[in-house]
Amino acid sequence: MSAPSVVVHPDARLLAQAVAARVVTRLVDAQAATGSASIVLTGGGIGIAVLTELAQAPARDAVDWSAVDVWWGDERFLPEGDPERNETQAREALLDRVGVDPERVHPMPASDGEDGAVPEPGAERYAELLRAASRPEDHADAPAFDVCLLGIGPDTHVASLFPEQPALYEDERTVVAVHGAPKPPPTRVSLTFPAIRSAKEVWVLASGEGKAEAVRLALDPEAGEVQVPAAGARGRSRTLFLVDRAAAAKLPEGISGPGLM
Repeated sequence: MSAPSVVVHPDARLLAQAVAARVVTRLVDAQAATGSASIVLTGGGIGIAVLTELAQAPARDAVDWSAVDVWWGDERFLPEGDPERNETQAREALLDRVGVDPERVHPMPASDGEDGAVPEPGAERYAELLRAASRPEDHADAPAFDVCLLGIGPDTHVASLFPEQPALYEDERTVVAVHGAPKPPPTRVSLTFPAIRSAKEVWVLASGEGKAEAVRLALDPEAGEVQVPAAGARGRSRTLFLVDRAAAAKLPEGISGPGLM
């Protein structure tokens, strides 16, 4: 896994704009190299703000959106179209505004979907989709995503991997059902660390002073991922913490990276 570096932007709006620009560059570079690209989306305030900025970015059409595979890091297990679902918000913010191929958009299961009213069958099916999309050279049961976007909660959770929960011990399955999440709704579906760490690049996004302590803990080299899940969110070749000044207020000593101020 790669060691994290930190990029600090002045405020949440500029952070969202800068991350959107990074996404364009990352996807264009991937398509130039292989003809296609893949991204894992996140929800939350800053995650959806990035997608909103991406939809408005002048350079967005440099990406061939028909050749982008879209995945999600986690999902609230709610009915399809529910406004609280990450998928619903992502479609409204970006996906309905660009020329994505519906066959290459892979939403996580809904509570009223084909997999039934419990999340486990849907989690297993999503894991099968990931396995089918992986290549031998990926050396994993998930694709080597070009970029995986993750938010971080005040409790240091990423995706729907919450501190001390059983999913954090998973070292084989790439997708799990989550019950009893400490923030509503309690039932969710989430990628696990084996899937997250299959990504070439992992970008952890944080804005606001309420995330400063979580960012500090996630970057502490002594942190354990069971207690601090964000400490386990690492990419194969690159890990970035993309934050605003407020979220960077408590960075550990010795942390460095482009944009630190």
